[in-house]
Amino acid sequence: MTAGSLLEIWLSPAAAAPMRRVPTARLLAGRGLDGDRYALGGGTWAQYPDSEKQLTLIDAADVAAVAAEVGVPLAPGDTRRNLVTTGIDLPSLVGRWFAVGDALLFGAKRCPPCTHLERLTGARLVKAMVHRGGVNAAVFEGAEITEGAVVRPVSEEEAARRGAPTGADRPVPRLV
Repeated sequence: MTAGSLLEIWLSPAAAAPMRRVPTARLLAGRGLDGDRYALGGGTWAQYPDSEKQLTLIDAADVAAVAAEVGVPLAPGDTRRNLVTTGIDLPSLVGRWFAVGDALLFGAKRCPPCTHLERLTGARLVKAMVHRGGVNAAVFEGAEITEGAVVRPVSEEEAARRGAPTGADRPVPRLV
């Protein structure tokens, strides 16, 4: 699998609040994106398991394809995902370790769209995004990230060297 890159970083301080693009941010181990609603303990899906709500990623090409299919202008921030990537197959990261810059993450599950997103955007996005909603990830090793950072798969060996749980203690993804 080849590496990709981080195009955009988005966060929101509260559930349903507008998303704000930032050029750099800090990923916090066990929490998510510093200043984002989920790292702050809020967010619409705050009751879900921690590993499934820390961080969301979506591919820029998927955002463009959804906008074209639905026939509405749709900016990456409108999807309410935190990180917008290019050049890496995000669904293949579910159940795998990967890095964004120096941060170590685990692909927890696919991130299907919800009607909450339709309410906020006013657009019928669920059907178009069903296989293009991106992924949810857990942050195991935090770091400062910047737009343009490399997004790449990480081997089990490298993850173990970096202190990630492996073997029977390894996280288990949820397939949805």
